[in-house]
Amino acid sequence: MEYTIASIFLLIGTGVLAGIINTLAGGGSNLTLPALMVMGMPADIANATNRVGVLLQGLVGVRGFHKAGKVDASDFVPVMIPTLTGGIIGAYIASYAPEYVLKPLLLTAMLSMTIIMIIKPSVISPPAGTTPFKVKQRPSAWIALFITGIYGGFVQAGVGFLLITALAGTLRYDLVRTNALKMVCTIGFTSVALVVFIWNDQVLWVPGLILACGTMAGSFVAVKFAINADPKHLKWFLLVMTCCGCIAALFSE
Repeated sequence: MEYTIASIFLLIGTGVLAGIINTLAGGGSNLTLPALMVMGMPADIANATNRVGVLLQGLVGVRGFHKAGKVDASDFVPVMIPTLTGGIIGAYIASYAPEYVLKPLLLTAMLSMTIIMIIKPSVISPPAGTTPFKVKQRPSAWIALFITGIYGGFVQAGVGFLLITALAGTLRYDLVRTNALKMVCTIGFTSVALVVFIWNDQVLWVPGLILACGTMAGSFVAVKFAINADPKHLKWFLLVMTCCGCIAALFSE
């Protein structure tokens, strides 16, 4: 694969936007996956390569939230068990699915998740002062996190909104701590998925690391104002960009 100045700027610029969107809410991979496929990557390779930027962006974001005192570690293990279990299953499905099946599924998932973000409430905000539940108190949370892990292991796009629904909606975390814990979960199942993809030699490191430069920068900037950010302002922009990116990817070779 040849890299031009234009393609490098495309990856970095898209990565910055994705890093901001992922940190504030979710759905940044709706931009990065089509960008990688437009460069000529098969869907499975783009799906695997995208995880490099997601993982490094997550590390930057969690560090920023931790410095602000917004990372709640009390429920790490109970939350991570179902998400990691699901992530392993989802990654294996994605890794071995044939390309002619994977690409339509990726594009359909991206469009479906974006439309859901627009027409249904994707963020459930509990009242201030609400005490979060533990996973053992809400079996529905375990199921939601397991399904989210499968989806996240299979395709990254839109998984942030599923995590927000599971963490804020069922466990009643406030949105700031939800975003922080969401990124911890993302690091978990992304790490598992990336190991599977590396094992199957599906990661292209050069574009992955170029993309990661953008996602890390975007996450660093977004953490600065994540506490007061309103994700709904990103949704219409995200829908338009996803539609354009998916159309471009459909007609790319």
